[in-house]
Amino acid sequence: MLEVENLTVSIDNRTLLENVSISIAEGETRMLFGENGSGKTSLLMAIMGLGDYKVESGRILFKGEDITHLPTDERARRGIGIMFQRPPTITGLRLKELLELIERDNRDMEELARSLNFEKFLDRDINQGFSGGELKRAEILQLMVQDPDLVLLDEPESGVDLVNIDLIGRSIRGLLQKDLHKHRRKSGLIITHSGYILDYVEADKGCVLVNRTIWCTGNPHEILEGIRERGYEGCLTCQR
Repeated sequence: MLEVENLTVSIDNRTLLENVSISIAEGETRMLFGENGSGKTSLLMAIMGLGDYKVESGRILFKGEDITHLPTDERARRGIGIMFQRPPTITGLRLKELLELIERDNRDMEELARSLNFEKFLDRDINQGFSGGELKRAEILQLMVQDPDLVLLDEPESGVDLVNIDLIGRSIRGLLQKDLHKHRRKSGLIITHSGYILDYVEADKGCVLVNRTIWCTGNPHEILEGIRERGYEGCLTCQR
């Protein structure tokens, strides 16, 4: 589904990622751990083609196609979707109008909104006055309507209370087809600092981003246990 090969990314002549390589198979969910400011969001933004992030070297392959220099809208059309940690407020555009623009395969947006207890927000301006949990539900709803093949999630548990995190966790599991043991085709890359999302969404593999590059890959629960015991600094000396 996704191959990131030796990717080096900069912004304003400052290197944010260096020789990052990561692969995600069809139907696989990958958990990416890293401390704040480690470059996790930069990786997602580079994969999605957003902002002023410049690919200095390496490439990004999606379903075998080199998308390194494709514009963002073309990546979305090919089946990549993203959930922002801090999505912008867009006044003058109702959430329902945006959903109509990104709808795929005649999905019932009102039914999907009901599953998130979010029907009353459809006629609101996008993210205008939304709480932390409401922002996350709006982002999840957009992904559910878009129905992408690869889902990029930027700290979905950040700023969410216990009531909302359970609903969001169940929605993410549904989005990633976690109820299917066979023929699962949705893939996901979830970035996290705290690891709390693992309580709600199971990942197939985990990896750690340290010093601007991928430091290790393995069982996500074992990696999280090591981080909790020794911190991210301990990853640099870990012999796992």
